[in-house]
Amino acid sequence: MELIENHGSPLKFSYLPKINSQIEKSRDLFAKAFEKYEYAGNYNYCYCTKSSHFNFVLNQVLKSGVDLETSSAFDLSIIERLEQKGKFNKNQYIICNGYKTEQYAQNMGHLVTQGFENLVCVLDNPDEFELINKYTTKPTQLGIRIATEEEPNFLVYTSRLGMSHKKIIELYKEKIEGNPNFKLKLLHFFVNSGIRDTTYFWSELTRLVNVYCDVKEICPDLETLDIGGGMPIYTSLGVEYDYGYMIDQIVYYIKAICDNRGVPVPNLFTEFGSFTVGESGGMIYSIIGQKEQNDKELWYIINSSFITTLPDTWGIGQKFIMLAINNWDKEFQRINLGGLTCDSQDFYNSDTNTNQVFMPKINPGEVLHMGFFHTGAYQESLGGYGGIQHCLIPAPKHVLIDQDEEGNITYEVFAEAQNAESMLNILGY
Repeated sequence: MELIENHGSPLKFSYLPKINSQIEKSRDLFAKAFEKYEYAGNYNYCYCTKSSHFNFVLNQVLKSGVDLETSSAFDLSIIERLEQKGKFNKNQYIICNGYKTEQYAQNMGHLVTQGFENLVCVLDNPDEFELINKYTTKPTQLGIRIATEEEPNFLVYTSRLGMSHKKIIELYKEKIEGNPNFKLKLLHFFVNSGIRDTTYFWSELTRLVNVYCDVKEICPDLETLDIGGGMPIYTSLGVEYDYGYMIDQIVYYIKAICDNRGVPVPNLFTEFGSFTVGESGGMIYSIIGQKEQNDKELWYIINSSFITTLPDTWGIGQKFIMLAINNWDKEFQRINLGGLTCDSQDFYNSDTNTNQVFMPKINPGEVLHMGFFHTGAYQESLGGYGGIQHCLIPAPKHVLIDQDEEGNITYEVFAEAQNAESMLNILGY
């Protein structure tokens, strides 16, 4: 309520201390699992930059000394600028994932030439080797992405990303083995459903760790397994995730398989994106009107658009923690939430568990504020932050919330609400 009174609504906020607490949670749980199973490798926490590229996010994660994982050419321009400002060191890891374009490969070669000694180009397909070879003149570390099998109900059998076991062996023997400019240091995979306690995840993990062992037997330089991202975040108050159990079992499986194969355990990298930044974000709205369509459907209209500010709710049916902010003492009723656009898909009408949304009743003259929480990953880039929005609904004001060394909460306006002039400039008026 203090935020709303000072800054109005709609309002986007980012609570920065949550980012560092998530990083420390993961490091602590991996450390405990390593100690329990006498795991001889190292653990590196990478932040997946595509989850949120904002400078306040990168500045915050780098305070915790994490490494970075990138997806495209401009990511590397961000890292170069961070290094120039003294916020990133040239000996930190840069894991370069994603399909490699000419510009992406050129930027990687530039950073290697500039002395970024732990940049790892993760090859998504065999052709990318020739591309990175074209732009690097100094010794360069390579990784290879292993193609995962998709879940049985998915539209395709095998992920379009990465290479099969057979192609990895062929590429290593034909192009990398004995090449003085390249060393294969890392294998990477990402299970598309994320890290979940399911038969599918454990079977894929087992298969992919065995691929690592196969390659390690012919490639002595290989020392790292990147298990990707996908650690879940809380999108409901009614579900508990046992992070400790999942990390414990991942470490157990990897060590058991490697011990059984007689292969030294790999160093482990993770690329947590949503887990790092998702729970730091929130969106606040006010209800500006009610509309009753029939005997059963009551609509509350928010003063923004879901398509603009929470595109995942519209595009993939993502649910977030949703709560009324005031009027908790009122009677609650089932409602549908509608956005301001003239689009029939601009609505939200089901919570994660109940498949219904309940909000306090509003009497004439009363104002209801409500919020969506843990929205800090992906929504800004997918929604076109600061750009052209559906039906020209403006992007909301954005406030950063931090905590100083004495524990005092601080507020900073990162961006004011979008105005008509900025949109007209983009549209050429």
